[in-house]
Amino acid sequence: MLEFAQSFTNRLLSVRKLFLFTAAFSLALAPIALRALTDEEKKAAFLKTRGEESPEPASTPKPKPKPKPATRHSPTPHHKATPKPEATPRPKPTPELTPKTPPKLIESDEDAVPKRTPAPPPVTPKPARPPATPKPAPTPSLKKIESTPVPPTDITIAKSGFENEQGYEPPPPPPKFSLWPWSKPVNYHYLTKSVIDAIRKAPVKKGRWQYVVVHNSGTRQGNAKIFDYYHRHTRGMPNGLAYHFVIGNGTSSGNGAVEIGNRWTRQVNGGHVHSDYLNNIAIGICLVGDFNRDTPTKQQLEATEELIRFLRERVGKNNGKICVVKAHRAINPPQWPTDCPGDKFPFSWLRRFD
Repeated sequence: MLEFAQSFTNRLLSVRKLFLFTAAFSLALAPIALRALTDEEKKAAFLKTRGEESPEPASTPKPKPKPKPATRHSPTPHHKATPKPEATPRPKPTPELTPKTPPKLIESDEDAVPKRTPAPPPVTPKPARPPATPKPAPTPSLKKIESTPVPPTDITIAKSGFENEQGYEPPPPPPKFSLWPWSKPVNYHYLTKSVIDAIRKAPVKKGRWQYVVVHNSGTRQGNAKIFDYYHRHTRGMPNGLAYHFVIGNGTSSGNGAVEIGNRWTRQVNGGHVHSDYLNNIAIGICLVGDFNRDTPTKQQLEATEELIRFLRERVGKNNGKICVVKAHRAINPPQWPTDCPGDKFPFSWLRRFD
């Protein structure tokens, strides 16, 4: 029995040692858990750890909703451990949140205020605009206005090779009409006074015109206005009528009537020969008619002769030579052969101008 009693007491001592060890361990951790506890609560927790009965403290947390029993001074330590107001210290961390919110608002206000203040400085560079005055801009517009007179470029042709500026050919004196036998008057039957004046007033350059080319229209009727519309809108020629002069056959204009195109009055290169060079130095005369089927009228030939002789006098000489009269087929480049002015045209009639 004594051995049993000794073994029992030894076991109780070991259990008590274990309980004391756990109590000491809990005391070591108590400061961490009891940072926000009051002095009275710390005393209650300390007494609870020193209690000998270990199973009872588990049942003590049941009367949590009744914190008043903590005031009762009962001799038993387990009743004192019942008032465990762990919920009370928790509201203390709340004041830490409250002060954080106002400073955030203050910081946001301070941040907003400086952002608005630097805004006025960028307004100051406005006076820098006066030095960047766009006044010199209108000057290029004046240059454009000076370069706008494109019409003179129609007179000069880059591909012609005729660029020697020799001045203008003075117009010949107007023809004299007199009844006296010794006055030797020049009488034109087909060249009217208006036609002669238009030929004389044209600004003819010296030595420019070297050829006079005779064409037929290839149609049995027509006039300068009809051909101008066809060349401008159908063939796409910006200067319109390709010839300098048109002589009618009595269908759409008078028989032998001489019509002047704008290429002569403006002294623009012709569009009647398949060569830019020849178009710049050759005057084009078109006789209305299809001379593969018909022959030119007598009036047309007489009007053409009067016109060619007056044009020769008007344009002057080039290196001592007068204008050469050619048929279209005789002067057109061989790469583009043509039968103009037609097989029935009297080519022998052109020899009188040799």
